[in-house]
Amino acid sequence: MPLTDRILLGPGPSNPYPEATLGLAAPLLGHLDPEFIAVLERTCDRLRALWGTGNPLTLPLSGTGSLGMETAFANTVSAGDVVVVAVNGLFGERMCEVARRYGADVVRVDHEWGQPVDVRRVLDAHPSPRLVAVVHAETSTGVVSDVGALGRALRERSDDTLLLADCVTSLGGMPLELDAWKVDIAYSGTQKCLGVAPGLAPFTFSERAWERRVTTPPVWYADLGLLGAYVRGGPGGRAYHHTAPTAMIASLDAALARIEAEGPEAVAERHRAAGARLREGLVDMGLELFAAEGHRLAQLTSVLVPEGVDSAKVRMRLLDEYGLEIGAGVGRYAASVWRIGLMGHNARLDRAEVVLAALRRVLDR
Repeated sequence: MPLTDRILLGPGPSNPYPEATLGLAAPLLGHLDPEFIAVLERTCDRLRALWGTGNPLTLPLSGTGSLGMETAFANTVSAGDVVVVAVNGLFGERMCEVARRYGADVVRVDHEWGQPVDVRRVLDAHPSPRLVAVVHAETSTGVVSDVGALGRALRERSDDTLLLADCVTSLGGMPLELDAWKVDIAYSGTQKCLGVAPGLAPFTFSERAWERRVTTPPVWYADLGLLGAYVRGGPGGRAYHHTAPTAMIASLDAALARIEAEGPEAVAERHRAAGARLREGLVDMGLELFAAEGHRLAQLTSVLVPEGVDSAKVRMRLLDEYGLEIGAGVGRYAASVWRIGLMGHNARLDRAEVVLAALRRVLDR
């Protein structure tokens, strides 16, 4: 029985770019085939350009964005290291838990969900942490934080602290300038603004981070020393580490080529325009936006469920009657917030109009 063709307008995954889907159908190559190595190197170059970084160790990890988070902490944190985490949503919470499992002394800087990260409070949390971690685009709330302001302030204060940024919902949907922002480590996922199926975690690690890395981390699969020997090679050539998902990387390369052809600035503007239309239409319906004004993501809009409306029933009607998926909130907002994503291939005015029309019919507004 064939699967239903859905319009995926939740927090991810999103419908892939057609080019990414075609990339999956390309002839399958081995992970050490010279033709595939050329694809891998091109993919890494395209990721550097999109990240706004020159980091040599930039690669697609073989796993989802959560593997990016795991790899970041596994290779930078040892028992007793102080890690400051800005928490303004679910993924800040997860950073705390992952850092704790690697033995870090975690200093939480809690914010109200729906609000951006307060740079001054993060700086004041500890004078010299090993690592500061922040979510650039918080998927659970639809809020963007000023990572550049945090990175520059940290570097002015000390050259010893590393900055880690979760960019799962920002890469491919808005401008990123990691080098200018003084971000040392960042990770993302393919299933959102990059317009690729879930399965890869674009990752970048600066030379500063490499010099301060844990040389023998307590994991094998996410050991950047071993991964680097495969991705970057060495005097004896590329060392086999694991069987890389070559079809997924070919799909990512195709999507990055599509973004490159359109132009990253034009892609960002497309996301901005679609998000603005969606927010405008939701407000016209009398709905209230959740994320703080002035800090709202274009690619992921959070909106309060109207009083007396059953969130789950509305989402199920959208799915059953229109083949359209939107997301629930998380945590204590699970039943009181909807999350609507216009990401990658779905960052279009027609997708905004489709979800607005469907919501209007279901809510009878």
